[in-house]
Amino acid sequence: MADEPQEADSATIGAPRHGAAEPRGQDGVPLSPLHEGRFGRIFRDPQPLDPGLDAINALTKLVKESGSAAAGDNAKIPAGYTYLGQFVDHDITFDPLSKLQKDNDPDALVDFRTPRFDLDSLYGSGPDDEPFMYEWSSPSNRGVKLLVGRNPSSGAFDIADLPRNQQGRALIGDPRNDENIIVSQLQLLFIRFHNKVVDRTRANQKLEGAALFEEAQRITRWHYQWIVVHDFLQRIVGKQMAESVLKPATATTPPTTDLQFFRWQNDPFMPVEFSGAAYRFGHSMVRATYDLNAVVTGVPIFAAADKPGPLEHLGGFRRLPSAWTIDWSHFFKTTASARPQLSRKIDTSVAAPLHKLPPGLDRERHALPQLNLRRGRALGLPSGQDVAAAMAVTPLTAAQLGLDRVDLPPEGKAALQRATPLWFYILREAAVLGKGERLGRVGGRIVAEVLVGLLAGDPQSYLSRKPAWTPILPSAKKDDFTMPDLVRFALG
Repeated sequence: MADEPQEADSATIGAPRHGAAEPRGQDGVPLSPLHEGRFGRIFRDPQPLDPGLDAINALTKLVKESGSAAAGDNAKIPAGYTYLGQFVDHDITFDPLSKLQKDNDPDALVDFRTPRFDLDSLYGSGPDDEPFMYEWSSPSNRGVKLLVGRNPSSGAFDIADLPRNQQGRALIGDPRNDENIIVSQLQLLFIRFHNKVVDRTRANQKLEGAALFEEAQRITRWHYQWIVVHDFLQRIVGKQMAESVLKPATATTPPTTDLQFFRWQNDPFMPVEFSGAAYRFGHSMVRATYDLNAVVTGVPIFAAADKPGPLEHLGGFRRLPSAWTIDWSHFFKTTASARPQLSRKIDTSVAAPLHKLPPGLDRERHALPQLNLRRGRALGLPSGQDVAAAMAVTPLTAAQLGLDRVDLPPEGKAALQRATPLWFYILREAAVLGKGERLGRVGGRIVAEVLVGLLAGDPQSYLSRKPAWTPILPSAKKDDFTMPDLVRFALG
């Protein structure tokens, strides 16, 4: 650890990574011929939609105008699940080569992050290959526990943080998990969770060394996988949709899957309908400000142009400011009396800061809705109506789409009503059919099938190795495990 950490450049603190990477190409891409191993498509027959830049700009403006009205809180989803969703995304997708000027087929878009819930964003490639992420000073925990960073007990920074280099950059398996203070604290929470599992496993199974690490890693992964499909997914798509895709066990049968659309040949691939549209629903859940604890409240998610200082926003890639340690009862219902702040409703009303992201290396402040729409165009995604038809789902009506106020000539407006970009369509579907509390039939089915399908296709997951398994760690409800349970166990 450095004696004196260096402050990050205020112009790059909070520089966006998640959701803001430029899309590949702007001319559309040919349909992918592969069904495995890389990015591909679920729906292979519908034609790519190119709404044109005028329509993209008009939709961006409409989303911005919708965001100026209070969208309201989502009483069904505490704010912590917004960032759990981001953490999950970083676990299953990683494309470090995505650039606007690269016009690639999805099959050339290698998913460098394995499309599995294996927490490689937490473990990296293991203690032998990435020893800087692991504990080595304690003889009993060498290469077994993950490293927690420590700052001096007095000064400008909180004591416990992610391990960091001299410039304050986190030494973790995925740098994106340091892009804002909430997700970096979530990464630290999972580090502590693994370390507590190590202690419990050592005591219960009398293991040491590599055997202890491997067993603790398995237990950590399986409980995380359970949270993804039984806690997070059910909140996002609704219990009925989630259980229609992952059918619960009965007294005589283990759980079974019903994947009607997401199919693969050998190994699951990452569908662009999911990564480029459906899973971007989480952008609408982001609040403009957050309370970190009882003292540090109302902190903006991004720095304002006139207030770029490090104590003015939640931007990451820096050491944790003093007193900014998150009290997770402000993000998850960890106790009966906890009143966590809520996520925003899932709809086309995106919080104002996302319309003016912090500048990246190009020093431009981009609008995230526009980047999402451009990405969908670059990836050649079909329209929401075509995906609904492929699913045999009744598409949204013109009135339900809410495009009457879009700033386009009549013929342009009519074209958007006939063929709406998938990302916008899924958000409107959630607003109309899910009341902003959950995804609708198209978005919900895509998200549910991909999350469950990735779990089913992983030969090391609990669903593959032991389908009838249920969580073994302490929890509020027997045979269950949720994010509040993880918080209590990790910090207890």
